[in-house]
Amino acid sequence: MPYPRHLLGEQGEQVVASWLIGSGWQVLARRWRGESGGELDLVCAEPGGALVAVEVKLRRTARAGTGLEAVDRHRIARLRRGLAGYAASSGSSWRALRVDLVTLEPEGQRWRLRRHPGVDAW
Repeated sequence: MPYPRHLLGEQGEQVVASWLIGSGWQVLARRWRGESGGELDLVCAEPGGALVAVEVKLRRTARAGTGLEAVDRHRIARLRRGLAGYAASSGSSWRALRVDLVTLEPEGQRWRLRRHPGVDAW
């Protein structure tokens, strides 16, 4: 039986995927695991031609800190390795590779989504 936190994470990823698709993005993979280890929540092609690993961070409360605070340089390095592995296995040419973070925070009965592009460039 899946853990409630696991189910909540899947729901958050679905919300983000729908939101990005509505903005013209293409979702290429969900929960992709490559040989380099780690998992990419979403792998997307943005309208401009970049391949983007989207890390989804959902917070029900501020007790554990913000989603942005949860992404450190070690996680970013792992996400970059995973994205490079996906790009190499895709057989496609990409204008750029990038890691974005999308945070979800409760706002009444809805979620507030914020995209933080290029967290790997910080």
